[in-house]
Amino acid sequence: MSGIDQNKFRVRRSEIWPNFFIVGAAKAGTTSLYSYLRQHPEIFMPEDVKEPHYFAQVRPSRAQRFASPVFISDREAYLRLFRAGKNYPAIGEASPSYLWCEEAPARIHAVAPEARIIIALRDPIERAYSHYLMDYREGAQHLPFFEALRQDWHSPEKGWAVSNLYVELGFYARQIERYLRLFGEDRVHILFHDDLRRLAQGDRQVLADVLRFLAVDVGALARIDTTRVENGFATPRAEWARRLAGAHWARWIGNTLVPHRLGALIFERFFIEHTTPPPPMDPRARDWLAEIFEPEIQAVENLLGCSLPQLRRASPPSRNAVLAIAEGK
Repeated sequence: MSGIDQNKFRVRRSEIWPNFFIVGAAKAGTTSLYSYLRQHPEIFMPEDVKEPHYFAQVRPSRAQRFASPVFISDREAYLRLFRAGKNYPAIGEASPSYLWCEEAPARIHAVAPEARIIIALRDPIERAYSHYLMDYREGAQHLPFFEALRQDWHSPEKGWAVSNLYVELGFYARQIERYLRLFGEDRVHILFHDDLRRLAQGDRQVLADVLRFLAVDVGALARIDTTRVENGFATPRAEWARRLAGAHWARWIGNTLVPHRLGALIFERFFIEHTTPPPPMDPRARDWLAEIFEPEIQAVENLLGCSLPQLRRASPPSRNAVLAIAEGK
């Protein structure tokens, strides 16, 4: 916790801190999971601030300072989010920066050593492409996918809300290992984006497993609406809408003068439209990312002790065929 005031991460009497954290990965279904868990009568999660990013202590660059509605770095402001959760057995928040941030696990452990950690993983190529499409839709990115990847990869400045981290956010092995080392296997629950997709189709086993992990009533599962998938693919209604959404002055108004819920409703109603599946990925980008991520996926498999084909969904078919032959399939 070097360079950070340690008083921010010290527990005092009568304070209410979260006892579980959805730490990422970004674009892996954390918003949907947050919306489902908030419906459980024994779970408290802040209504207006899904991603406080407190334990990452985000310092956005000038260009990205209005990219997110909230970056909470003040201790008291963070704790105010959870005052209403005093009588709930499970109190949590969801900030995907915590999986990437090297210091976040130790900071969380300092205030909540018995906390439960939820990690959602997604094929890192799909994750990067989904991240890019979101940035492009919101006017924060203008380059084609392959060029955007290469530019961000070679950026001299790296960080959450500093660069895009399209590739780095998919380096799961070292990110997972930090939480396993501090909290232990029993307090780290890993699920996959594919599992969360099946929730909307009626397969609720993945959510039942999460409720058991959080030690809350699984019987309340029937009261949770999982038919809505949050942050699904959408496109800007027109180029003017995309450019307007990405303008600094528009983001400043949206994040400082307009209530968050109203701003989200306006954006959803007037700026974007939900359409058919996303456009095909540039094969050059897919192949470039596959070369980078294959050793990383193998490292995750070694760490977790199992094969993870769901992390290779977007890999080139030839690569999947070679791996299948090597594994005797």
